[in-house]
Order: sequence, then C-alpha cells, then structure tokens
Amino acid sequence: MRTLLVIGIGAGNPEHLTVQAIAALNRADVLFIPDKGSEKSDLAALRHEICDRFVTNAATRRVGFGVPKRAEPTSSYRSTVDDWHEDIAGIYEALILDELGDNGCGALLIWGDPMLYDSALRILERVRQRGNVDFAVEVIPGITAIQSLCASHRIALNRIGDPVLITTGRRLAAEGMPDNAGTVVVMLDGNCAFRTVKDKDAIIHWGAYLGTPDEIVIAGRLGDVEDRIVATRAEARAAKGWIMDTYLLRKPGEAEE
Repeated sequence: MRTLLVIGIGAGNPEHLTVQAIAALNRADVLFIPDKGSEKSDLAALRHEICDRFVTNAATRRVGFGVPKRAEPTSSYRSTVDDWHEDIAGIYEALILDELGDNGCGALLIWGDPMLYDSALRILERVRQRGNVDFAVEVIPGITAIQSLCASHRIALNRIGDPVLITTGRRLAAEGMPDNAGTVVVMLDGNCAFRTVKDKDAIIHWGAYLGTPDEIVIAGRLGDVEDRIVATRAEARAAKGWIMDTYLLRKPGEAEE
C-alpha cells in the first residue's frame, strides 16, 4: 500500500526539525514541495534548504506542485474554504497516483505542525473518500508557531491554573476576548483583529517570520504597541510580499491557583 508521511517541519528554523522528522524525510521515495507562486517563493526555498541539509537518501526525489490560491471569502467563509480544499484534493490525488508506486512512500512537508490550523490531513481524507486510490497516512508532529512565539518572547504559554484558548483573527474580531481564558493565541489573522479588543490594558506578544533570520517580535500593553505592530506588519509584508505572524493576548493581572 502507498504511504503518505505528513511531516511537521517547524515554524521556519531548519534546526527545529525533530529527529523523527529527519528520519521520515529519508524514508520517503518522493518529497512533495508546494509552490505558492513568486510572492511566497521563500517558503518553497526553505523546504528545499531543509531537504538539502537533512536528506541523505540518494534515492529520494523531489516533486513540486502548484497550490491554487483561495478565492476571496464570499458570504459563506466555509463554502469558500471547502471549494479550495476540493481543488487541492484533486492535486494530491494526482500526485499520489502519478508519482508513487503501489508500495511507494511520499511526504508532505507541513509548515509548523500538521495538527494545528493546517488542513493537509482533512484534504487527504477527502482524497481517501473519493475511492480512487488507497493509502496509509503517518503523521510526524512539528514545532508550532505558538512554541516559537513563546520561546522568542521568553514567556510561558499559560498562566498558573489558567486555561489557554487558540482561535483565529476572524473569531477574535467577532467574539472578543473570552470570559473563560486569561490567555488567547490568535492565528490566521490577516486583518490585525487585536485592534478590536476593547481592553487596551491587555498584554500582547506578537511575532512574524518566527524562527527565521527575518523574525520580528513586539510585546507590550496593547494600547501602547498596537499601532506599532500594524505599521511594522505592513512594512514587512510590503518588503517581502508575504507575512506569516501570530500573537498571544493576555488579560492584565495574574491568575491564581
């Protein structure tokens, strides 16, 4: 049976790869490298850098594939994402059928961790449900952007006895800071949703290009640094053509056991 290895490669630093991830890369007959266009060529280049550095199996080959752009959200965000995932499922299916033999092993190199705000596993399940190709899936966890963010800011993720909520910028803007968690980690925020938070005494720890030489981190009272983050983010995106960032918001005060 064909096997797909879904490998978390960390948030941007090649040295974040685990020993398990390196071993998995060297098990694969084919490494599938996504290409998201010229604007995000750095992301493909980093994957190639990782392969150059850690893959010692001379029989392993690399196959690039284009990733379609997601359409602008309509009135139904879920429908837009669903259509996009269906397009990618067709690409994955073709790669598996065309590039892997009956007992071949392929690998998808996933930014961060495959289980945290990444859809590769869901898309592969779509491919399986189509019924055109049978394959097994193995998942290798990776260091997340959340871990990199906390490490760069030298902070603990949680306060003592206090829950943590992981959400998206869209949900933060719609729902605000939750009542049942003192710490909120926000991912997939393209619109600086932290500006909508009413409590300007909240503390924000923000980071972009985490783990890379281009890393930028800013922290402070939200009311004091939000404009600086917005400006810094816009400048960085204009300079590179893309940005990957995340942040942690913490209510003022220290939780008690």
